[in-house]
Amino acid sequence: MNAFIQGLPKVELHLHIEGSLEPELLFKLAQRNGIDLPYLSPEQLRLAYEFDDLQSFLDIYYQGADALRTEQDFYDLTWAYLERSIADNVIHTEIFFDPQTHTDRGIAFDTVINGIYRALKRGQKELGITSQIIACFLRHLSEESAIQTFADILKHQDKIIGVGLDSSELGHPPEKFKRVFEQAKQAGFLTVAHAGEEGPAQNIVDAIEMLSVSRVDHGVQCMTDEALISELIKTKMPLTVCPLSNIKLRVFDVMEDHNIVDLLRKGVSVTINSDDPAYFGGYMSDNFNAVNNAHTLTHKELAQFSLNAIDASFIEESLKQQYRDVVLAYIA
Repeated sequence: MNAFIQGLPKVELHLHIEGSLEPELLFKLAQRNGIDLPYLSPEQLRLAYEFDDLQSFLDIYYQGADALRTEQDFYDLTWAYLERSIADNVIHTEIFFDPQTHTDRGIAFDTVINGIYRALKRGQKELGITSQIIACFLRHLSEESAIQTFADILKHQDKIIGVGLDSSELGHPPEKFKRVFEQAKQAGFLTVAHAGEEGPAQNIVDAIEMLSVSRVDHGVQCMTDEALISELIKTKMPLTVCPLSNIKLRVFDVMEDHNIVDLLRKGVSVTINSDDPAYFGGYMSDNFNAVNNAHTLTHKELAQFSLNAIDASFIEESLKQQYRDVVLAYIA
């Protein structure tokens, strides 16, 4: 089955590019930029990646992001992710980045987006991976900060397809960002939002109703609300689920307890994603394998995750059909 999963064409819709910063690259960037790290080696740093809740993860995540200073740094980060992705047969990826994490450190928005975009363009040309970029607002920061950030996003609408919402969910409900999401929709951006990861199912409802999202990122707490599940099935609202992330952050204790397969079999449009793969112990194939090892899926069910992701992606219909054909040919 592992060989089947490795070869399965995959589409990733929930990936924070800053969360793909492997310890080895972090050390290289820190050295290049003259930054002293409080660790003696990449191996020692990897040990520090042992955390058990969202906040302790975010603390080390932001510390790592501080090593990203130049356009070349963001390029190298993105290129490293693409090389990992092609090894897992990812054919399309839609990546998140957190502008405020960088602009609040004095890094220009242009520096960040240009490095990421340049790597993605090369990835399409040389690796054949198509891509989109989604800029996320940090929900623990103010609405005013998000609105200021949106002004920068607007200047790069040729590169950025959508806006999202991430970081600490508890205490920062979707309604806090209703106005900036309305501005984004009016300007022609697609919208997504993290909801129902550590927060309640009501956050999923609010993200759909208040933020007009095209996809819900995580969304696993929907299982506490049968009416919501029925609505998700009826409207084909995609959930970009991140299995290994959910175990690492104790959303579920063990993969056998994870609800992604139940949701798939009920007919919810669930997808498998890696979230912050450097920190959560796995890229796309690792996540597929972890789910399959715990739940034993058929080839058709595994392929359904890819088909769901293609349907939920922000690419034109002709390319979606091309990718569906690739997946269906693989399982034929």
